[in-house]
Parts: sequence; structure tokens; C-alpha cells
Amino acid sequence: MDRIDRPALIDSVCSALARSRAVVLAGPRQSGKSTLAQSFLPRSSPRYFDLENPLHESRLTQPMDTLSRLQGLVVIDEVQRRPGLFPVLRLLIDRSDAPGQYLLLGSASPQLLRQAGESLLGGVEVVEVAGFDLGEVAAADSPADRAPDTASPLNEAMPDAAAARLWLRGGFPRSYLAASDADSLAWRAGAISSHVEVDLPQFGLGIAAPAMLRFWRMLAHCHAQVWNAAEPARSLGVSEPTVRRYLETLTHTLMVRQLQPWHENLGKRQIKAPKVYFRDSGLLHALMGAATLPELLAHPRCGASWEGFALEQVLRIARPEAAYFWATHQGAELDLLLLRAEQRIGVEFKRADVPTVTRSMSTAFQDLKLDRLYVVYPGADRFALDDRIEAVPLREGLQNPRANVLAGA
Repeated sequence: MDRIDRPALIDSVCSALARSRAVVLAGPRQSGKSTLAQSFLPRSSPRYFDLENPLHESRLTQPMDTLSRLQGLVVIDEVQRRPGLFPVLRLLIDRSDAPGQYLLLGSASPQLLRQAGESLLGGVEVVEVAGFDLGEVAAADSPADRAPDTASPLNEAMPDAAAARLWLRGGFPRSYLAASDADSLAWRAGAISSHVEVDLPQFGLGIAAPAMLRFWRMLAHCHAQVWNAAEPARSLGVSEPTVRRYLETLTHTLMVRQLQPWHENLGKRQIKAPKVYFRDSGLLHALMGAATLPELLAHPRCGASWEGFALEQVLRIARPEAAYFWATHQGAELDLLLLRAEQRIGVEFKRADVPTVTRSMSTAFQDLKLDRLYVVYPGADRFALDDRIEAVPLREGLQNPRANVLAGA
């Protein structure tokens, strides 16, 4: 298998193009943006511009003259390399007689999104492109991938090989599709170095590469924990505002997710700092030094890794209106609070064979007035734990719309 189709993502881009004159595909480098764009327009087309290719870039020496003549969809790859294009694109988008429509690909950065938002105003829609998700790899499974192997450590982690491989390697296409775990790890190590040494300076973020690499390794130990800048600041010998700027940098470039806390007037002291998660489990494991699944299963941060992986899958597939976590200083907590219309849906992530209702879950259910609480776990069976509390396998909740953790059924 050398590629995986992404029909849901293609549908999202089609819908965005139906609404907007310009669509930005934003995501980390090597997340599959160019492959996705070529589903709409081949790279050989004269309307496809890859700004990392000097020949393509030279065709945009006079961008207004060139682009105003083109009809149909125009693709501009690595658009953040030419910020001067945005005012030109805005003029063309605002002209009712201009024939073109634009698909703009950019490595995620604060500058890209700010330039697109400010320059194109309401004429642009942003579609986030990350690596593969569980639904995509499930659709590409072979029968052998779907069958559990009771003699393999995969059986301890996930009910099938494809899901376990996605957890270990992460979703970047070249990492997931690598010929071996060793090849995958080598790619991820190179991607981390490239992001720090090449991508961040291109985005105008003046952070010394050694300091950012050290911070990234330290952040791996904070994965799935409430953020506290004090310890990283002391270890790096910098101020807490500097460490917070490092974290914001990785958040803006879609490497890290800051899950914000939910708090309301409950008469309890509630946590008000975010929790931090690596968005790609493969990059996390490279920084943890877990090269194989047995090494990951034996790692002391294995449970935190699985929580972050499952949380990311639920958020990407369910696409809630808003998402938070909740915790009190007395010890009660909820991994994920999803808001949908008038509903409050709670989600707990448990890497356990048979999850049970805990005191913390009961407290969260009562205090937050949840409509439903789902306990997502890596097993194969769905079953009730209590009234309106249900254990849901991660694969089932994502693959079956009726069982989706946001369906409220």
C-alpha cells in the first residue's frame, strides 16, 4: 500500500470550494496537502503553481497579469513563501468578472492564517489538513489488518494492526506508510529537526533550534497534563513568558494542541490552565524514544500517549462546536467536554480491558449536568456502564455514525 484515499477530506474541500472563491489548505509540511490538491488539479496543469519550484515561481513574476487570465481552479502550493500574493488575490476575488477560483496550500503558521484572514477577508475558507486519521486507515485496511493477532502485542493495544500502527507511527503519510518501524522512526526524527531548523525560521519565528528541540523533548513529558510553565522555564534557563511563546509557536504550527479548561460557577475551585497534547502520536513517540509497539507498551507514559491519540481521533472525526476539559483542585476531572447544540457530552479515555464508572466520572456527570458520558477504550465491545454512561470502542465510535460519541444516541 503506497497511498490512502481521503474521501471525507476531499468532500470538505469540495464543500468549501462551493461556498468560497478561495480555500486555504493549512497543515504541517508532509501532511498530504499537495497530494490532496492533485485530486482537484494535476501538478502538470499550467494552473498549478508550486512556489518551491523555481520554474513555477518564475511564472508568477507578474502575478496580476498571470492570474487574471486563468479560468477555473488555480492551485498555489506553499503560498506563504509569497505573502505579496494575498493583496493580488483579494483584488481578483473581489472582482465579480474574474474567472478564477483559488486553492491555496500553506504550511501552517501564524503568518499564513493572519495574512489569509486579513488580506482576503470573508472570501477565504480554511480547511485544516493533518495526517491520516483512524477512519481513513480503517477504510484502507486489508482483511489481515482487521483480524486480531492474539500472539502479538498489538492485541494489548488495539483490536487490529492498522489502528495500532497509526497509534505508534502517527498519521503523517510517509511515517505511517513506511516499510518498517525503523524507517518510520527515521522519517519522524528528520521531520522534527526539519520543523525546528527550517520551517520555524521561514515563518519568521526567531527561536534558536537547540532551545526549541530541548523544549520539544521536555514537552513530551508534559503530554496530557495541565500546563505549568515554571518547570520548563527553570530547566531551560529562560523566563516563563518565553516558554509560553515556545508553546504558542508549536500550537500555531499545528504540532501541539492546547485543550482549554471549562469552568463555571459550581462552588468548587477549578483548574484554569490548559492541558497540552501532541497532535501526532508518532512525533510524541519519537521524542519519548519508543521505536516499536512493545517499547511503547512498556513505557511509563503509555497511558498518556493513548489518551492523546484517542482524543485527537474523536475531535477530528466528530468535529464538535467546542471542546474543553474539566478538572477541580479536589481531584474530579473529565477528559473531554463536547458542546453540540444544547447538549453537553462527556468523554473519558481509558486504556483498560473493561472500563468501569469511577467516582470522578459520577462527579463530573452531576456537576456539569451532562446529557451523556462515553468512556472510550481500545476494546471491541460496546456496553452500558450506568444510566446514560456507556463504554464505546474507539474504532466503533468513529466508524459507525449511530455509535459516534457525539451522536447523543
